[in-house]
Amino acid sequence: MKTQVAIIGAGPSGLLLGQRLHQAGIDAVIIERKSADYVLSRIRAGVLERGTVAQLEQLGIAGRLHEQALPHDGVELSFAGARHRIDIGTLVGKQVIVYGQTEVTRDLMEARAACGALTIYEADDVELHDVDGAAPWVSYRKDGQSLRLDCDFIAGCDGFHGASRAALPASAFKTYEKVYPFGWLGVLADVPPVSHELIYANHERGFALCSMRSHTRSRYYIQCSVDEKVEAWSDDLFWEELKRRLPQEAAEKMITGPSIEKSIAPLRSFVVEPMRFGRLFLAGDAAHIVPPTGAKGLNLAASDVHYLAHALTDFYQQGRRFTEIDQYSARCLRRVWKAVRFSWWFTTMMHRFPDTGDFGQRIQEAELAYLVSSEHASAAFAENYVGLPYEV
Repeated sequence: MKTQVAIIGAGPSGLLLGQRLHQAGIDAVIIERKSADYVLSRIRAGVLERGTVAQLEQLGIAGRLHEQALPHDGVELSFAGARHRIDIGTLVGKQVIVYGQTEVTRDLMEARAACGALTIYEADDVELHDVDGAAPWVSYRKDGQSLRLDCDFIAGCDGFHGASRAALPASAFKTYEKVYPFGWLGVLADVPPVSHELIYANHERGFALCSMRSHTRSRYYIQCSVDEKVEAWSDDLFWEELKRRLPQEAAEKMITGPSIEKSIAPLRSFVVEPMRFGRLFLAGDAAHIVPPTGAKGLNLAASDVHYLAHALTDFYQQGRRFTEIDQYSARCLRRVWKAVRFSWWFTTMMHRFPDTGDFGQRIQEAELAYLVSSEHASAAFAENYVGLPYEV
């Protein structure tokens, strides 16, 4: 089989790239090692930047998003027992949109099926070959058969543990990594959110986050040890600990209920440079990971897709020139590192670290007090939170 672009991974970045290329008249085949149901079962991010939403609108698949999503003009920071709202809309004139990654993935899957583009699910033993040559190809197994996909380019959208980055020689890239000494215990429950906007809580017992997926479904997190086991946390224990870390008015207002999903996620910052090697491009989690504190993971993947779709479209529509392709990695990384910095800073300010101590706790509270009381500091936070603009 032959295609112009082989996309490895049918998560939101791979599917979004597939639709962007289809819209430009570029043939692309997506190869995914899991089933479609498994991909849809993954519980991930829920805050979308304007640039991400704009791409879905451009593709004509934002109808359900506009019907069901929750636009937010602000965000709350809780510390020292009090809540403080940062008015993002007034400060920078923009919003963020709360719409679950699962729903984004579903919309993209349905759009791809409607246009008849090929996605191969449950592909085993995926390997990338000759990525530094003029004719890369992908081998995989499907239904017991060994198959081959020839292509002009490969887009590695298959996540941190995928085959794409593993195909690179060690000498071809450099990694930068920070592993945080804690994780997030997250619970999804069909209960109304405690607040109509997100609450980020700094507390001496650890960080907490009150988020949501809809008016009737909430997503809550608490900081936990990296050694914790999710089985050790009953629903009652989770709700009790969450309430301890929130201001009293929020704790008293909170409606609890049985969890429909519960998991622990480790936190890390991770970047690969460069994000292109020959005819292989890395995008999304294959190239970078950020702690979820800043709500940048899915949005960074979408910005990678923006630059990659632009570069590939330029190649095929402008006489197969490499001008934009050669700039892909540098353009992505300029935005990636700014988002990595913001996510690291926000994580450092909100979480309890092993060496925080009483002094460190008061320093965090002082920094947060400055952030919410200074219009300039609040505006800088808001500008980063809603997402920095894409390069033209």
